[in-house]
Order: sequence, then C-alpha cells, then structure tokens
Amino acid sequence: MENLVEICGLNKAYGNKPTLHDIDIFLQPGQIVGLLGPNGSGKTTLIKILTGLLKDYSGVVKINGKAIGTETKAIVSYLPDEPYFSDWMKVKDALSIFMDMYADFDYAKCLEIMKKFQIEENVRIKTMSKGTKEKFQLALVMSRKAKLIILDEPIGGVDPAAREVILDTILENYSPEQTILIATHLIADIERIFSNVIFIKKGKIVLNKEVEEIRQESNKSIDELFREEFRYE
Repeated sequence: MENLVEICGLNKAYGNKPTLHDIDIFLQPGQIVGLLGPNGSGKTTLIKILTGLLKDYSGVVKINGKAIGTETKAIVSYLPDEPYFSDWMKVKDALSIFMDMYADFDYAKCLEIMKKFQIEENVRIKTMSKGTKEKFQLALVMSRKAKLIILDEPIGGVDPAAREVILDTILENYSPEQTILIATHLIADIERIFSNVIFIKKGKIVLNKEVEEIRQESNKSIDELFREEFRYE
C-alpha cells in the first residue's frame, strides 16, 4: 500500500533553537495514529507543517504524493485544540462556511453527528460550553471526505462521560481510505482506537510502531509505556 503521508529528513528551528530533528514518518490509509509527547516535544510544530501553517523547514514533506501547498490543504481536515469560530455566529453560519470552503463537506453527515451530540442549528456559538464547541467542531471536521484528518486534543475539553461518545463517533465516521493523526495527552482514555503510535521527545522520534506489536513486546498499555518513557520530562 502506498503511503499517504511521507516525511523524510524533516528539520525545523525557531531562530537558533532546533525544534524538529531528522524526522522520518510514513503513514498509510486506514491508520489511526497517536502522536504522543510532552509539551514542547514538537507535536504542534509537526502538525502546523502538515497543515501548511508553517513553511520554513528543511526536508521532504508530502501528502498524497504532493508537496505541502494548496493541493494538500484541500485534502487535510484539521481540528485545532481551541475554538476557531466567532461567538456571534450560529451553528448554521459555521455550516454554511464549511459548505462554501470545502467541496468534500458532507452536510447531511454533519447533521447526523450533530444530532448524536444534541447540537441544534440555531444555537449561537457563544452560548455553548467548551465541550459542546469541541463536539461541534469535531462534527464539522469528521464530515469532510478528506484523506488526512488531524485532531489536536479532540477530547481535552469534554467530561469523561462524553469521551467515549466522541471516540465512537471518530471510529464510526472515518473510512479505510482515510488516515487520522491524533495528538493527545489523555492517552489512557483514547488509546483503544489507535492502530499505531508515535512518541516524540525533544523533537526526535523515539518510537513509531503498531500498537499490537508494542503490547506484545512490552506487555504494557500505551499509557504505561508513555509514562515510563517520559517519566523525567
């Protein structure tokens, strides 16, 4: 199977401070990949490069065989770790924006997910709780037929009872043709949906394996292995 994401020899620095060091990552369709590391490890920088928000780097980064640019932005669906709609908007306004911006946006599918989350079209965004805003933005992102879906802390703002519903929603609404990359600190809550995990430490990849292989080799959960690897970070 061909790789959807190819990252070879990626280096990024802010001024004289190196942030990513010789990163090599290859992701295939059908994978749900956990991008795991402590604050300052380089996760956000890597995500910004993949989404085209950062351009000043060295190395090769391709999505679906294309260098990062207009063509790749059209096939990447990104959920940032903070709300990105203005408070004056109603839900239906945000839906209209997605319809206008993304040819692959499935309006009917989004309404189905919103119904599951009990979100109505006429609700004003400023009246939503932080968790409800995150659920709504997840509904938008998961309703695109994008080849690469990037979720940055998708369950960070919701209560534990809602996390299972969100994870089930992710599983139910992605296809084998898609790749999902999830950055999170809540590993114990989310690791059940990972097929692969990447540990990043001080800008370097220290682990990149299939979850089942890791569990068989270490007899540990991903959360346990993460705590062991980053105990003194």
